[in-house]
Amino acid sequence: MSTIRITKQFNFETGHALYGYDGKCKNVHGHSYKLSVTVIGSPITDSSNVKFGMVIDFSDLKKVVKEEIVDVFDHATVFNKNTPHVELAKELQDRGHHVILVDYQPTSEMMVIDFAEKIKCRLPENINLHSLRLQETETSFAEWFATDN
Repeated sequence: MSTIRITKQFNFETGHALYGYDGKCKNVHGHSYKLSVTVIGSPITDSSNVKFGMVIDFSDLKKVVKEEIVDVFDHATVFNKNTPHVELAKELQDRGHHVILVDYQPTSEMMVIDFAEKIKCRLPENINLHSLRLQETETSFAEWFATDN
């Protein structure tokens, strides 16, 4: 049976700030992120299976990514918890804002690594994560490929 790649795209809005950065992104700002999730596997060959002919049901993939990434990061502000931004994070949380503290600099590169780990843990055993593409602007994105890791 052929090996097929399936891709589902997602959109979410997230704010962040890069502590110690020497440019504008040291300021709190946001992006309209576009996340493309590509998995790889073989289509189901059992004609009695309701998912016959599918590698994975798009709705099953959507459920995983929404629960692990989109519902968590959408309209949140992400800060590295190992920087003084933790004080700003606490102030925002005290005022009812959705803040996520991570143990890395919240760049697209580091976020896509985090997302890959979260998604891989939730996929069925016969499906592998092939790649992620996290686009933060129309012309800028970070990619993660299983073959590179």
